[in-house]
Amino acid sequence: MNMRASLQAFEPVDALAALCKASGDPLRLNVLRALCNDSFGVLELAQIFAIGQSGISHHLKVLAQAGLVATRREGNAIFYRRALAQSEQLGGALHAALLEEVDSLPLPAAVQGRIAEVHSQRAAASQEFFARSAASFQAQQDLIAGLPQYRDSLLSLLDSLGFAATATALEIGPGDGGFLPELARRFARVTALDNSPAMLELARQRCEQDGLGNVALQLADALNDDYPAADCLVLNMVLHHFAAPAEALKQLALRVQPGGSLLVTELCSHNQSWARQTCGDLWLGFEQEDLARWASAAGLVPSESLYIGLRNGFQIQLRHFAKPHDNTGLRAPVTAN
Repeated sequence: MNMRASLQAFEPVDALAALCKASGDPLRLNVLRALCNDSFGVLELAQIFAIGQSGISHHLKVLAQAGLVATRREGNAIFYRRALAQSEQLGGALHAALLEEVDSLPLPAAVQGRIAEVHSQRAAASQEFFARSAASFQAQQDLIAGLPQYRDSLLSLLDSLGFAATATALEIGPGDGGFLPELARRFARVTALDNSPAMLELARQRCEQDGLGNVALQLADALNDDYPAADCLVLNMVLHHFAAPAEALKQLALRVQPGGSLLVTELCSHNQSWARQTCGDLWLGFEQEDLARWASAAGLVPSESLYIGLRNGFQIQLRHFAKPHDNTGLRAPVTAN
């Protein structure tokens, strides 16, 4: 056997060594823990772990080379998320075991506090955007995906679920209230929740215009304030405005009655970074598997899905996540194109 062939034979061992090396540092293990259900930019991670940008960049490079983190470019910024373990690949079992052990350990309190600060900064930026942009809301929505582009598909999905005449609905972030008349016709009682007084005023005008007597408007924070649970919770182009989408799904799942449904209309992952400034988006869409994974972690069951391609290059995903009556109420997912 020549020397070149001998060296090539040991390349898989090199890959395992890189994975072990990457995981052999406390800070890198904490980075993996922080990325469990979130995605952060380099500057955000530098803030969270209180080290310089060059230092965190070095650690991220090591993690990326070992296949432990994945990157996504959004404009001039690079965001990092945790890579999923691939069981069929070399090192996949070790990768999965490492993540399981990491997730069993709490992050240091100081790190948790700085993650909360980053989330607070994101949320403040989103809320400030809607406070100043209510007057131009519809025009901004239409730049990417306005309600008319997915209304009929969403209604078909909603009607297929067969809610009882006494069922209730909850829409988080109703915008100008464009979908509230449809909900009011299908549910006995509807609650519309927003944390922006300016946006809630637009919804109030719509309710008054259409005489929606069974719709209650509430100014509240969807993750921290009290409001009634519902049989159907609707999020139309809202999740990308939450600072921590995975945590948001976990909290919102608690507001769905057993046997009820969470309906999410969202953009698929895209790279149009102008949406951040123009439309106040914190996230440039979502990967389909991420939404399913987050919903499952929240105790929901991924079910029907619809995908709509738009002429402007964006793609919309309509997702139904069911909340079982109990642990035996799981249903197999159905996907339609």
